[in-house]
Amino acid sequence: MAKEISIICDGFNDGLRIDRFLAENCSDLSRSYIQKLIGQGLVIVDGKPVKSSFKVTDGDEIAFSVPDPVIPDILPENIPLDIVYEDTDIIIVNKPKGMVVHPASGSYSGTLVNALLYHCEGSLSGINGVERPGIVHRIDKDTTGLLVVCKNDRSHQVIAEQMKEHSITRRYEAICIGVLKDDEGTVDAPIGRSPTDRKKMAINRQNGKRAVTHYKVLERFKGYTHIVCELETGRTHQIRVHMSSLGHPLLGDEVYGGIRPGFELEGQCLHARVLGFIHPTTGEYVEFDSELPDYFKELLHRLGGRNA
Repeated sequence: MAKEISIICDGFNDGLRIDRFLAENCSDLSRSYIQKLIGQGLVIVDGKPVKSSFKVTDGDEIAFSVPDPVIPDILPENIPLDIVYEDTDIIIVNKPKGMVVHPASGSYSGTLVNALLYHCEGSLSGINGVERPGIVHRIDKDTTGLLVVCKNDRSHQVIAEQMKEHSITRRYEAICIGVLKDDEGTVDAPIGRSPTDRKKMAINRQNGKRAVTHYKVLERFKGYTHIVCELETGRTHQIRVHMSSLGHPLLGDEVYGGIRPGFELEGQCLHARVLGFIHPTTGEYVEFDSELPDYFKELLHRLGGRNA
């Protein structure tokens, strides 16, 4: 059933384009999606459909419908998986660069979920719905490394509770731009959606959620630093945003300022290396380690690293 929304414009927004006004007042809708609704004649002002260029005035009554999303069938696909560990409750997967974790708009095949559905023959937890079966946490498309996937709802609930309590061990290795002065440090800064670019996250002290990253220098090079980051919280793009906020974006991160001439990288240089938690059935602490991917080791060698 479509969601009906009604908003009355106040005087502070006089003269603002309606697509921008709605994007700023409906945080869960992108401006491009709103423009699509307007183009379909679904946005009504004082009883009449308007165009995106329409400028709102004080007292305008704006009404529109948001149709229910149509979710296509998510199909199993025979995609090879690098499985680090597996039992009847969980799977630990080493995700490669370029693979999306779960289906979303515009990407309903070739994802980790498609591969898991094939491998597990559909036997995955259903807590997060048909688009994210088994998925408790995510890493970005171009981040490599370890993820835990749950095969049943009970295991999912146990792991999710550990995530909520921030008791899971998650250590990442990265190469950032610039030479970090301190050997170690902590960034404690809330992260939320960027107020100027909905595709980006940012330090957002007004509307962000608490985010804490602990970092330590592994090796310094000329103009770059190899670091390990341990997450206390797990916000979207957390390490990428926090390191960029220090003036040291991750090498290859085109979103947060990490592009440098001479390096042809597919996204940020970031690897989820260590993952540890209490096993949902045995009650014992388990920890898994993933070797640095080849592209990462080649970068370290190129920079002259001892750890290459």
